[in-house]
Amino acid sequence: MSVDPSLAIVQSLRNSPAYRVSELSQLAGSRATAYRLLDRLFELGLAERLNRGYFSLRSSAFQPYRIWSYLVPSLQSFREARRFGRAYDEGDVNYARKTLHGFLSLDYRAYELTGLQTPHQYYLYVDRVEEAAQLLKMNGFSEGKAGRISIAPKIGQFENEIQRIYLDCLAAGGRSTLDAIAIEIRYGDRLAIRGEFPVDLVTKIEEDLPA
Repeated sequence: MSVDPSLAIVQSLRNSPAYRVSELSQLAGSRATAYRLLDRLFELGLAERLNRGYFSLRSSAFQPYRIWSYLVPSLQSFREARRFGRAYDEGDVNYARKTLHGFLSLDYRAYELTGLQTPHQYYLYVDRVEEAAQLLKMNGFSEGKAGRISIAPKIGQFENEIQRIYLDCLAAGGRSTLDAIAIEIRYGDRLAIRGEFPVDLVTKIEEDLPA
């Protein structure tokens, strides 16, 4: 999926948990252009609609524009991911580990690689999403936003495991940004594509990483 350079205008916005469309309109030159840009950002998964006239941006939207196209497969997978829960605790994760097969990414895989943060969401790429969903439902799981088990379609490249997990963490943003930094510190020689981070944050992660 192509990423128009004009979308990078959002990087001129101040850092905030929410933005007014009017703020983007001032940068874009008109309200119509702002809405056109936002529609594309929503489609890519870099922005989310909030209350009327407001929107939010993933922190990954402030990564250099040159790497946005590499984040698109991750963002598309996030949009199509389905979440499930039964007891909504670690027991759900243990069940998924024993029952489902696929490519593990984000929280739990990042923890296995770095030991940095206690994981919460079990994010698994599977070959057949509907088949995996039906298996979970048949075993008492309900589908909903609160579930700790996420299953997603495989979109993009998976040959370089470390690179894909890193890009997933980078694309997800938020707490996953810390995992991306930790992966880069530990496995930098496995990465052909890298993000950019504040020096003080990198220093803190270096200090917090288990020996």
